[in-house]
Amino acid sequence: MSENYYDSIIIGGGAAGLTAGIYLARGKASVLILDTATIGGQMVLTHQIANYPGVEEVSGYQLSMIMRKQAESFGCTIKSNIQIKNLSLVDEIKKVELPDNSVFRSKTIILASGGRSRMLNISGEKKFKGHGISYCATCDGDFFQDKEIIVVGGGNSALEEAVSLTKYASKVTILHEFDYFQAFEHAVEEARSNPKIDFIMKSHLTEFIGNEKLEGVKYKNLSTGEINAKNIDGVFIFIGYEANTEMFRDSELKLNKWNEVPTNDMMETSIKGVYAAGDLRQKRVRQVTTAVADGTIAAVSALGYIYGG
Repeated sequence: MSENYYDSIIIGGGAAGLTAGIYLARGKASVLILDTATIGGQMVLTHQIANYPGVEEVSGYQLSMIMRKQAESFGCTIKSNIQIKNLSLVDEIKKVELPDNSVFRSKTIILASGGRSRMLNISGEKKFKGHGISYCATCDGDFFQDKEIIVVGGGNSALEEAVSLTKYASKVTILHEFDYFQAFEHAVEEARSNPKIDFIMKSHLTEFIGNEKLEGVKYKNLSTGEINAKNIDGVFIFIGYEANTEMFRDSELKLNKWNEVPTNDMMETSIKGVYAAGDLRQKRVRQVTTAVADGTIAAVSALGYIYGG
């Protein structure tokens, strides 16, 4: 059994994890970044990022590769597409074990495994994700200037984002499976009073249609059973969010009822020496910029713990 020791192990190689790695390594800490998928996290799935300060326009893949290069240049060791077999967080020296029995130990751990928007899991969704299907109005709204789009959902996020998207789209249709909304009344009133917004109620999407990009959808009326088709330029899905915390749910780490990780403003979790950053945290706003901020704070906190500051 091989064993390796680092000052800090970061679980997750998205914007939060890579930023934490950059700050830790620049602080002369030895750092290992482990990711169960491709380095870059949700950034990689974003075709273009146009609202990252100081950068006019960049693809999510390009930005993630720039961050990775920076992290490695400062001395971070990065391992991607790995699985974690066991994770021990409560001891003073933390331990991560991989399926090949490799064991990595550290004084601190930063949890940055991110999250994911809930998907409809219907035909065509994976194919057109990032090519007409989006889960983030702030990220992708301006790519649908003067286009017709559908917003799926009936909660506060769906209605508020639908209103926001009318700044770009020529028409927004809210499609919801019930005949009522779960949002606050003021959000419902604002959406209903917007002349650019139409509604399709008691219906749900059954299929996404297109070739290289999304061209239309099929949806079912839940009252009549009738299947309808509609040509559309884009679909925004707001049916909830899931934190990637499955690997921590049997540990001593405190999670909230949505399986998110609560922290204080220094990114400290319920376990000493364990920090959380990015989209797995309990918070409202999830953007690349907020993930970068979380990663920065988590790294500064971890450096203080490592060096006794």
